[in-house]
Amino acid sequence: MIEPQPVHPQPEDPNSEKIVASSPDLQPQDEAKPEPAKLRVYLGAAPGVGKTYRMLEHAHQLRAHGVDVVVGLVETHGRADTAALIDGLEIVPQKEIVYRSVTLREMDLDAILARRPAVCVVDELAHSNVPGSRHRKRYEDVLELLDAGISVMTAINIQHLETLNDAVSRSASTQVRETVPDSFLKRADEVVNVDITVDELRSRLRDGKIYAPEKVEQALANFFRKGNLNMLRELALRTTAEQVSSAAAEYRRNQGLEQAPIPEKVMVCLTSRPGAERLLRVGARIAGRLATNWYAVYVDTPSKDLRNKDPEGFARLEDAERLARELGARVLNFKGKNVADTLIDFARQENISHVVFGQSARTRFEILFRGSVLNRFLAEMRETTVQVVPLVRHKK
Repeated sequence: MIEPQPVHPQPEDPNSEKIVASSPDLQPQDEAKPEPAKLRVYLGAAPGVGKTYRMLEHAHQLRAHGVDVVVGLVETHGRADTAALIDGLEIVPQKEIVYRSVTLREMDLDAILARRPAVCVVDELAHSNVPGSRHRKRYEDVLELLDAGISVMTAINIQHLETLNDAVSRSASTQVRETVPDSFLKRADEVVNVDITVDELRSRLRDGKIYAPEKVEQALANFFRKGNLNMLRELALRTTAEQVSSAAAEYRRNQGLEQAPIPEKVMVCLTSRPGAERLLRVGARIAGRLATNWYAVYVDTPSKDLRNKDPEGFARLEDAERLARELGARVLNFKGKNVADTLIDFARQENISHVVFGQSARTRFEILFRGSVLNRFLAEMRETTVQVVPLVRHKK
């Protein structure tokens, strides 16, 4: 059981604030039945806002209330105040894995499962495990702990959410390679937004509380630019607000306080062209804002036959469908003589309210004489909101 406790101010970031998106039903309803494992995610706009510090504070509070809590893995990044908070908590030793003649250390998932604590602290959620580990990503380790009945407290920065990958890359001029599917965040019972002002965060960076002194100026000029941090902070606050709204709506439905409105539905029209991941991230963000389920749809026609006629396109489509599932979409493949008709029939059947198309690769001449799927859809589905996303152009 993870019980929310009052938070004491952190000495290292006195201006910190907290927004919590939580399930109202965190207390056990029946002492005879074990409470399901709970997931609490500490979300921040950037490194150094105090996520790990806050998480360890809560771990001490749980321990003081008699909760069996252990540390599965915590990264202090050389921060003395954070390291000091580990004292007094039980630590499950990491395991050593030899990879390419180098000995690396990873969280010992099996040891935690054998120990079976009530709550486990797992830092650096977006981390990729050493090849040869049971799971490819640490968030998958967390899912196994939850399935085993062990509650988890974990931490992540907003730029590691999969659907924000494109936005962060454009703003920060850097590629974030380690990501976590947004569906993981939706599973959380609580999302704690650990937030400090941009000026305070940059001051902490200059004081050497985030990176080593030789990295400070480069960080200030790149990732820790004011404009980038403001964008990331807004994204973190918006994401937490979405979780608050979703949790509140679920509570009202469960309590019968009001009838749930007819949910809006989102459809992404998949393509075998390069850049389909952009469509999926846009669709996932729209679905997240609407707190609704969504579909990734592909229509195969007799003239296409990607598997035999376009192996590269077929491989891209498979990758896109795999990403769609990771982002929480329901993936559907239809066979039809006409792409537009098939999409229109499905949209009407499911009462789709939002549709994401990729920008057409066809010339104006081809569209004029052969017609356009998008134009046909717009003509038939006038009440549907349609967003057209530019795709990567083929290089000649």
